[in-house]
Amino acid sequence: MSNATLTIPTQPGEGVEIDHSDSSGDDFDALSRDLVPVRSMTADDLDAIVAIDRHVTGRNRRPFYERKLAESLEQAGVRVSLVAEIDGMAAGYLMARVDYGEFGQTEPEAEIDSIGVDPAYAHKHVGTALMSQLMANLSALQVERVRTEVVWDHYALNGFLSKCGFKPAQRLVLRRTI
Repeated sequence: MSNATLTIPTQPGEGVEIDHSDSSGDDFDALSRDLVPVRSMTADDLDAIVAIDRHVTGRNRRPFYERKLAESLEQAGVRVSLVAEIDGMAAGYLMARVDYGEFGQTEPEAEIDSIGVDPAYAHKHVGTALMSQLMANLSALQVERVRTEVVWDHYALNGFLSKCGFKPAQRLVLRRTI
């Protein structure tokens, strides 16, 4: 992206240039991080995560999130799960983990396990801020790729991930019913 520069006229014919970009060149993402504060996830976030997920899915999946949060905070070698806040309230979450290899391959790769935005904060840059902060954190850890799995017909999520730069991977997932 190009640098975002704003010229503010102080007198007719004059202007002061203010550079709002950050050096990474991801002006849109950097501005999203500025608009919506994002922090590391803690054990105290469980109730908010469950509530957001219930608003989105209509189901109470507390046991699932209890396990995911415990895994994220206690078992993962590198903690990268995040919570976005607006006015001191959790507005969204992103749970991810870093894998430095599987199936005999050593590759610095991260996996997004789940992401959710409270519908009350939809279209307020919450998801973009979470994704932007995750990418900044992973870049600092020298992680080269991020992967996730989505349901094929979840069009809103697929569209969001596409806007964030995700593309279909060249992996084939195989499954067998027992």
